[in-house]
Amino acid sequence: MARGNFHKMHGLGNDFVIIDTRTSPVEMTAARAKALADRKTGVGCDQLILLEPSDVATVRMRIFNQDGSEVESCGNATRCVVSLLGQDATIESDGGKIDGTYGQKSITLQMPPPRFDWQDIPLAFAMDSAAMPMAWDELASPMAVNVGNPHAIFFVANADVVDLAHLGPQIEHDAAFPERVNVNVASIRNGELFLRVWERGVGETRACGTGACATAVAAIRQGKVASPVTVHQAGGDLTIGWTQGGQIEMTGGATYVFMGEVDWDDFG
Repeated sequence: MARGNFHKMHGLGNDFVIIDTRTSPVEMTAARAKALADRKTGVGCDQLILLEPSDVATVRMRIFNQDGSEVESCGNATRCVVSLLGQDATIESDGGKIDGTYGQKSITLQMPPPRFDWQDIPLAFAMDSAAMPMAWDELASPMAVNVGNPHAIFFVANADVVDLAHLGPQIEHDAAFPERVNVNVASIRNGELFLRVWERGVGETRACGTGACATAVAAIRQGKVASPVTVHQAGGDLTIGWTQGGQIEMTGGATYVFMGEVDWDDFG
C-alpha cells in the first residue's frame, strides 16, 4: 500500500489538503486530485496543494482545483504553506514567485505585479480589459486582471443579491476566457470592499486570496478606494495594498486543522 500523510488547512474558510511530496511522495493526476477533494467520499477541500523541491525558492507549490484541473496561483493556499513551514519563505508556483513573511497570527505575501493587457489575462481576442464590452444579465463591463491567475471583476450595488450560482458558471466558461476565469462581484461601503468569488473549477468559496487582490487592484486603479484596503469575505477579512506598477501585498490569517493519513491507491 502507498500510504502517506496530508495536512488540512484553511485560509478564511477556503480549505486545502496539503501534501508535502518532499516527505510523502505521491503521483498526482487530475482524477486522483478530484477524488481526494470530494467532500463525501474523499478528504474534502476547495484545492489540493502539492509541495515539491525548488531550485529557485524555499518550496514549489502545485495547485489542483476541486474538479481536478491544475491552476497557476492561490493566495490563501500560499499563506497556509508559509504558515505550515513556520518561517519566512519564498513560494514558487506557475503564477510566479511569492515572498511570504511568517507571523503567528497573520501571514503577509508579496504577490507579483498585476497584469492588464488582454493577452496576459488571457482573453480570446483584443479588447479593453479595463471595461470589457460584455454583459451577463445584470453583470456588465468587468475589468479583467491577471494576478498569477485570471480574474473578472464586477462592481455592483449589493454583491449579496447577485445570483452567482447561476451567473458564475456562465462567465467562467465563456469563450472570451480561453483558460476560464475567476468571477468576482464586489460592493463598496465606507471605503472597504465586500466581495464574493466564483472560483473556476470550484464554485463559490468562503474566501479567495487572489480574488481579493484582483478586486482591490481594480478598485484602486479606478479610484474607487485607497490603498491599503480591507476586503471582507464570508470567511473573514484580508488587507490588500498596491501602488501602480508595484507588487501586491496581502495580509491575512491561516489555520491548521489536522494531519491525516491515507492510502493514495484508494483514490485512483
